Formats: sequence, C-alpha cells, structure tokens
Amino acid sequence: MPILARQPHLYPDDLLERARCEQQISASTAGDDEASHWWALYTLSRREKLLMRKLQTRSIPFYCPLVERRQRAPSGRVRSVFEPLFSNYVFLYGNSATRYSALTTNCISRCLDVTDGLQLTDDLTDLERLIEIGAPLSREERLTAGCRVRVKQGMFAGFEGTILRRDGEARLLVAVNFMQQGASVVVDDCLLEEL
Repeated sequence: MPILARQPHLYPDDLLERARCEQQISASTAGDDEASHWWALYTLSRREKLLMRKLQTRSIPFYCPLVERRQRAPSGRVRSVFEPLFSNYVFLYGNSATRYSALTTNCISRCLDVTDGLQLTDDLTDLERLIEIGAPLSREERLTAGCRVRVKQGMFAGFEGTILRRDGEARLLVAVNFMQQGASVVVDDCLLEEL
C-alpha cells in the first residue's frame, strides 16, 4: 500500500489525444502566443508531485509519467512508491498565459519550449500506453544508436523503437527525443521486425 494514494499524472485524462488533434489542426499558426503547445517544466528538487497538484487545482493541462517502484522498509514492510519516470520534469500543454500561471507556483526552476510538439506528443503517448499495460520500464539516460524495430505480436504489438542489448537481453527503447531520454522494456527477439 502506498503512503499516499496515487495522484493523477495526466490532466485532463484525454490530454494526449486532444494535444495531437490540436497540433495537427493548428500547424499553420506556429508562433502564435494564444496557440497551445508543449512546455517542459524543470522543477526544483523533488517537487514534481507538488507542482502537479497545484497545476490541477488551477485546471492547467499537464503530463508527468509516474511508474510504481516497490521499496522495502528497514522493518521489512514493502511499500509502493509512485515516482516520476523523468526526475524533475513535468510537461505542460498550454499557451503563454498558462505557462506564466505555472511559473507562479514556486516549484519550477526552468521552463523549456518544445519545438517539435507533435513528435513529443507521439513519444509521450507511447510511454503512456506502456505504463497503462503495466510494462516493467527501466529509465534510459542517454540514447544510443541501434536498429529501429517494430514489435509484430504479443503484448507490445505495434510499438516502434530502437533495440538495445543490456545484460544479454533485448530491450525495446521508447524515446522522448526532446529530452534525449527514454524508457526500455524487455522483449523477445523473435517478436521483432526491422523497419
């Protein structure tokens, strides 16, 4: 049992689908301050969840992928902890007014403008799908060159990514290219096809 209940990591629930539709429609209005786009908010140390709570109370759309980690306390009790997949990062979707409102929360160190919002939306959608199906994700700090593959069948059918070799096992890397980070999951070689 977690100490606190799991808080929403995606607000509103349809944010990724809505962002994809809006970005495809408004591709011609680039540079407009009133058009919504992605911002990567770099938080102060260990303030991701506090920022998410404050953004939700202000009805500001955000996404922060949370993964469950099990930790054993010194007493022997096992506790579930929901940690951000990317430490200190929360993704905000909005215009300059919502960005300013987020900056007034006193939880943000830096605010980075995302140049390719559609690519980021695709990357975050892939990560969300992996989290929803409960895949055991490992954080990958730096992207390395590898073979681009697609999973043909099984639980991860349709996912595309780069294949990595770690500890003698094949891992599918799903990358967030904007951050040059990603997450990987173990897959069987026989389920992969090269792109």
